[in-house]
Amino acid sequence: MNGVVGVLAYQGGFQRHIDVLTRLGFPARQVRDPESAGAVDALVMPGGESTTIGMLMERFSVLDVLRRRINEEGLPVFATCAGTILLADTIVGSDQPAIGGLHIAVTRNAYGRQIESFETSLAGEWIGNNPLPAVFIRAPIIEAVSEDVEVLLEFEGRPVLVRQQQILAATFHPELTDDTRLHRRWLKEFVGLG
Repeated sequence: MNGVVGVLAYQGGFQRHIDVLTRLGFPARQVRDPESAGAVDALVMPGGESTTIGMLMERFSVLDVLRRRINEEGLPVFATCAGTILLADTIVGSDQPAIGGLHIAVTRNAYGRQIESFETSLAGEWIGNNPLPAVFIRAPIIEAVSEDVEVLLEFEGRPVLVRQQQILAATFHPELTDDTRLHRRWLKEFVGLG
């Protein structure tokens, strides 16, 4: 692996993820077309508006490429918020374009509108002794997980960070804080970098 990290870069918080990865010493390539989607060794799928991102992936012929790379080839992925929605096998009440392959069911915007966004701290064995700051913006709720999905962190009894094989998926926005633990751990454990 030559260590090319990509960030899906149509809409939403992709630049913040690029900034975090660059600070960690892994400048990221923007993924917007089939060629760039095929040339990365790992992918970050950021937050944003999941329906819009899904339609743009279809329009620019990236959806099928990423579906194959993630679900058949095992491309390591770190998904946040809308990225998690786009990977979910079931999006409750929606037939929007999606990649699928992550064996969860999600409900979009489940915590409410933008004005009801919030920040909190998450605790759990997976992140060690220091609580992890988490920003929830029109966040999805993971309603159900398959037995092959490991719940790493919860908030109010619901999964907010899960792992399935090479996929790490969060319902919040770690890129909006100064805490880089999730990006660092993903790069090291899922991608083999760092």
